[in-house]
Amino acid sequence: MATPNKVHLTVDNTGIVQFKPQTAETAAKTSELLQENHEKHHIFFNKDGFHNHIVHHLLTLYGLGAPAEIIEQRYKENANYQRDIIQSGARPDMSDPENFKQYLDNEKYYHEYLIFWQNEMEKKGWENVLNEYVFAGDERADGLLGRFYGGFLHPIIHLGFGIEFHQPAIIAEALAQACCHQNWTGEFLLAAEKDSKSRTSTSSMTMPALLDEIRANKKLSTAAEWSDSNKIRDGVLARASDEMLKYTSQWHITPENLEQKTAEMINSCIYYTAAAQNPPKQVKIDFYFMHCVNSSIFWPTFNAQSWLSTANKVRLLQWKGYLDLAMYASRRSPPLLISEITEYAPAKPKEADWEGVFTRLFAFGDDGHAVKLGRAVRNGELVSRAWEEKGEGGGKGTRVKGDMWPKIGNMAIDSVEDSGVHWARSVGFAEAWVEYGDRSKKSQL
Repeated sequence: MATPNKVHLTVDNTGIVQFKPQTAETAAKTSELLQENHEKHHIFFNKDGFHNHIVHHLLTLYGLGAPAEIIEQRYKENANYQRDIIQSGARPDMSDPENFKQYLDNEKYYHEYLIFWQNEMEKKGWENVLNEYVFAGDERADGLLGRFYGGFLHPIIHLGFGIEFHQPAIIAEALAQACCHQNWTGEFLLAAEKDSKSRTSTSSMTMPALLDEIRANKKLSTAAEWSDSNKIRDGVLARASDEMLKYTSQWHITPENLEQKTAEMINSCIYYTAAAQNPPKQVKIDFYFMHCVNSSIFWPTFNAQSWLSTANKVRLLQWKGYLDLAMYASRRSPPLLISEITEYAPAKPKEADWEGVFTRLFAFGDDGHAVKLGRAVRNGELVSRAWEEKGEGGGKGTRVKGDMWPKIGNMAIDSVEDSGVHWARSVGFAEAWVEYGDRSKKSQL
């Protein structure tokens, strides 16, 4: 049985995207490896805040049906550079409210926060802990909820895996990770929420339409500069915060449109991630946009939780939309070329179905970003199917449709298997593409 201290996977729960069934042997081996990671490794593998992705990687592989030997190989490749879980000489008791508050935003105390969350879950249950500390709507809870959206969404990705696979120990890791992140992202999300509520109009635009308007707004779309260390905080929010709020205020979630807007969010971040290409340069996926996609897979799971109020489900999605729009603006709002998707020719046409894509992703040796992207795109196809032809404005809320889905899956694996750095960074800037070559004539559109 899974507990706040023990990872225990079963073949009955392999997540929301089904590909191949799992075996008891693989469930046991993956549980063993995740337990080792839980007990030994810090959530950041260096002092600069680079994240330990082992949980994400292994659960994605497990959920898609990868065999035990592949999962163990990927674990070994990524375990050898992790840091020890204990990084502080002092061992403050985080059950003391003053200590809890004092040590926020400090990665040294990940282990101490982890112990606190495990103890709270043992006493109260993980659902009650989340409702009390994250979703209560008070100042303390809002501060922690905002941190879940920090670090390019890594804490909420971790939380999503814990909830999707019913693993309280991983939920405890996610809570401890959130405590180690700064809250400037949350401050932006709260400001966007307050601004939206202050406006008289409640009509909601679709996210693709807002992306078009953001790109057309030159002050906002060029607010970030290549030299900015953080292009949302130091670019968009520092130089064009009013313009950003103008657009976040026009995306509204209600209990009635929650499911439709969930599909729209998922579809739209996949759309701008795949369509942001720069022909004739090689096809590459933006590293930051990719995190918007990789996190999107968890919103159907959040929506399905009976213990979570509808109001909090609405808020979770509203904040995700705010951040997706800001992320697009922060990379200089690249042109979105739908033909890059519709006319894409897979590099390996005999392996271009989802089975071929996932088989290649299993074999790809990285830290898990690629296979997470593949699973999230497949989820986008499954979620979007019901809304593709009947979204708001006759389907304008969902621009990715039909056979575009496996093409994007192929773009993901083809791009990382191609030469050059796996992921482009900040693709609206010309500088992002300097190191990449042109496509071969065969792959020219």
